[in-house]
Amino acid sequence: MLGVFWAEDGGLPANDRGLAYGDGLFETILMVGTRGTLVGYHLDRLVRDAGRLGIPVTRAEAQDVFARATSHYGHSRADTRWVLKLILTRGAGGRGYRPDPDMTPNLLVSASAAPPGVPSEGVAVTYSRIPLTVNPLFAGIKSLNRLEQVMAARELSGDVFEVLQSNGDGELVEGTRTNLLLHTTEGWITPPRDSLAVAGVMRDWVLERLEARGEVVSERPLLSEHITGPACRAFYLLNSVLGVVAVRNLAGQDLPVDSGLATICDPLETLE
Repeated sequence: MLGVFWAEDGGLPANDRGLAYGDGLFETILMVGTRGTLVGYHLDRLVRDAGRLGIPVTRAEAQDVFARATSHYGHSRADTRWVLKLILTRGAGGRGYRPDPDMTPNLLVSASAAPPGVPSEGVAVTYSRIPLTVNPLFAGIKSLNRLEQVMAARELSGDVFEVLQSNGDGELVEGTRTNLLLHTTEGWITPPRDSLAVAGVMRDWVLERLEARGEVVSERPLLSEHITGPACRAFYLLNSVLGVVAVRNLAGQDLPVDSGLATICDPLETLE
């Protein structure tokens, strides 16, 4: 059983645990009319990570809500791009941290305009002063607990597109809304999955595409000197709504730009 709420009808109850404690997770899906990109990846992650949090939702329920949402919002948007957001919470009711084991999960559904496209010549990024801590128990889950990303995003200004967050060991982990991928003379490097606050579906899909092409992909700690060193061929940000974003400048240092990955991995190929 799943309670479904539509944002324009008033949203979640005031006593929802997602509002009170960040007790839930979310997905944002790039849509074109009534079709979405990487839909299977998004819904699989929603169900899988909800299970990790002990929130009962089935793949069939998630698929049904997606179908209802595309009908509800998509037909009036024709072939335009928009973003579907699904917020799943443990449910409403009770006081205190301990949840009722018989609580009914709630799913809030909303639609918004898609952000503008990113320039093919690349974007400028810099380092965040806000460190990123990842509890191993929740690594990779796109939970509602995103305060570190919110505070880091406040550092964005001018033409800075993204800020990169590091862990306590000084290793680059991810951006406020993006996963990181570096192309070097020896292959591809991306931070290990178990170090990530959010393991993005675009990251998963791109790595699968690269490995299918026979590319050497390594999940290992990423340091700033790897990006700014002579072995760097290109540095990318990955996001399921924005796609593959080439970085042209990191904290004032110009980087080589190669937009080829965006051609190889175009999320619009995954519309379903």
